Amino acid sequence: MKNQSARLASVVVPAYNEIENLPELYRQLIVEFDRLDESFELLVVDDGSTDETLDWLRTTCQRDGRVKFVNFSRNFGHQAAVTAGMQRATGELLVIMDADLQDPPQAIPAMLQRWREGYQVVFGRRSQRNVDPLSKRLFAWAYYRILARLPDVQIPLDGGDFCLMDRVVVDTLNKLPERNRYVRGLCAWAGFRHTEQLFSRQQRFGGKPKYNFFKSLGLAIDGLVSLSYGPLRLITHVGLATGVLALVMVVLLNNCA
Repeated sequence: MKNQSARLASVVVPAYNEIENLPELYRQLIVEFDRLDESFELLVVDDGSTDETLDWLRTTCQRDGRVKFVNFSRNFGHQAAVTAGMQRATGELLVIMDADLQDPPQAIPAMLQRWREGYQVVFGRRSQRNVDPLSKRLFAWAYYRILARLPDVQIPLDGGDFCLMDRVVVDTLNKLPERNRYVRGLCAWAGFRHTEQLFSRQQRFGGKPKYNFFKSLGLAIDGLVSLSYGPLRLITHVGLATGVLALVMVVLLNNCA
């Protein structure tokens, strides 16, 4: 029998056309939390899916009270879905993970152990990305090294949104006024006691990736701009230099006329 005094974990999963993955993710989460003897809720944010994702959520929610969902009227994007899940999660701790099983549920017990050791944020860090295309691996490698050089906030290298947060962290982030959010960056920026947990990134269980290069680039730019004044200072300095150069050119042209 389940331990009724076990802490409640909320697993928040943004989903866009993930009918091929959600049933298996649901099954694996049940296996892992049954082993832990921990109660949990699975909160799926349907980000405007056009496949059978919403039908599966409605059916499963009626059958299992641990499953809850939020249904967006259209596709608002991954970070908006994560934010909505954070605002509606009820657990003492929260786990954010994608639906495609590249973030393995089998890593959650180790993350829970780090939480019990007193860490308030446990970032999942990929030990390898061999399942990703070479272009994506190179882009991610360069991006995280650029972030590491920003003085304002330090984000763990080779991470993602896969993480575990204590309730006090979730409540704090929910109070922040940012609308265009970069959640993994805000977790690091908030300054709570954090650590990393290595995991092996898996092959996508089913379906096609929803993030193309341009979406990834947009998220990367949001992260750089929202976490540091450095890019804004650079743009300001370039603008001032361009303005000064233009004035010099005007003076020189007038003198030559």
